[in-house]
Amino acid sequence: MENKRKLGLAEKISYGLGAVGKDMVYMLSASYILYYYQDIMGVSAIAMGIILLAARVFDAFNDPIMGIIVSKTKTKWGKFRPWLLIGTVTNAIILYLMFACPPSLNANGLVAYAAVTYILWGVTYTMMDIPYWSMIPAFTESGKEREGLSALARSCAGVGSAIVSILAVPLVAFLGSKFGGNLTAQYQQALNDFGATSAQAVEIKGKLDAIGFRSVALIIAVLFVLFTVICCIAIKEKSTVDVKTSSVGDMFKALFRNDQAVTMVIAIVMINTALYITSNLVIYFFKYDFNPDQWEANYTLFNTFGGGFQIIAMMLLFPLFRAFINTMKIFYTCFIMAFVGYIVLLFIAFSGTSNFWTLVPSSFLIMSAIGMLNVVVTVFLANTVDYGEYKNGHREEAVIFSMQTFVVKLASGLSALIASIILAVFHINKDAFSGTILSQSSRMGLRMCMTLIPMAVLIVGLLIFKKNYILTDAKVSQIGEELKKNKA
Repeated sequence: MENKRKLGLAEKISYGLGAVGKDMVYMLSASYILYYYQDIMGVSAIAMGIILLAARVFDAFNDPIMGIIVSKTKTKWGKFRPWLLIGTVTNAIILYLMFACPPSLNANGLVAYAAVTYILWGVTYTMMDIPYWSMIPAFTESGKEREGLSALARSCAGVGSAIVSILAVPLVAFLGSKFGGNLTAQYQQALNDFGATSAQAVEIKGKLDAIGFRSVALIIAVLFVLFTVICCIAIKEKSTVDVKTSSVGDMFKALFRNDQAVTMVIAIVMINTALYITSNLVIYFFKYDFNPDQWEANYTLFNTFGGGFQIIAMMLLFPLFRAFINTMKIFYTCFIMAFVGYIVLLFIAFSGTSNFWTLVPSSFLIMSAIGMLNVVVTVFLANTVDYGEYKNGHREEAVIFSMQTFVVKLASGLSALIASIILAVFHINKDAFSGTILSQSSRMGLRMCMTLIPMAVLIVGLLIFKKNYILTDAKVSQIGEELKKNKA
């Protein structure tokens, strides 16, 4: 008879720490890899876009393969923890190497280094990520305990992401200056002699930022390993738990048998692509357009507000809205909020102001909308599982939800490619302008692309959703009643 002991506080905290470290690593890579290689190391924007898209698609197909490997693993430490630890250690090493690119490499060498390290990072991250989430049934009882731990882990993952979003840029500046040695003194001299926008100061600052990114990556890598070790020590697996795995073919067969799931997958791709396009470009907006002298402080503050608004929207605004209107109306309300937010952001960008606080309303509208949309699309995706059972006689919950990971990674890759093309077209790189001031045409192009393109992507997603999604609350209730009758 299996042990029915409830999870202790130490076990819950330890598992949550694993999520904090895991998403700190993911956020550093997802948010800053394009900026690091394109703007600091000087890699071609188009080359980086192709690398990021190809690696993300490859990584998405690698997920089910890793699931199969984990399911066939048998050791005295269990099947999950060995891979969790191996994946964490290797991913931490690759993370450090990825942000410690040798500056002596030529253009082709930089591209090759970026491609190899980023692909290896994706493979090793999957090696750790799959067993982390799959191991929940191995040490919890089904029902409230399992649901509670999953919610806790998701919240802790959000904390890890927020920490990096808020602290990465100021830490890069501080640690670059701290460990820059002679470069720090040279930078101060260049500031005194020529000013912050001079070519000399900008070149030295780029070298200091490279040192800063390497240092931040090392700190996050060490914390990642430490948190995972604590997690592995505290968690005790059962030996009887199996991992449900699906091949890539299974995922796509299940998807295309379910027209409502296809609609939601497209919606998820569009929503995340719009968000990632903005997040990839907004750092350039702050650095080279909106008050460049204060860009690090403004960018950090912007991320702080944006992350806070997103969390508040998920935890407070969505339940508040749900008390008065149904999820379908919330969905459309979120799109309206996002459109208005982008229009406000575009107006502020072209107004010529350098007052940070004018950006806060647009941040609230866009990030609150995205936060609630993340909740709503998860609800809608769950509805498609019932619909698929009703239509096809098969309940393919695990397969349908595994597609969510695939499409989010696909959206990340697509947005990185789009952002890199925009950077190339408008010549936004560290060598294409004098100091930190973009040409007027480049500034206008950047402002329009980081607002109008996400709006266009959202509109396409909204039109496809409106035309094809039929699972209203009434329809979902009807399907639920039919399924109950069939089971009876």
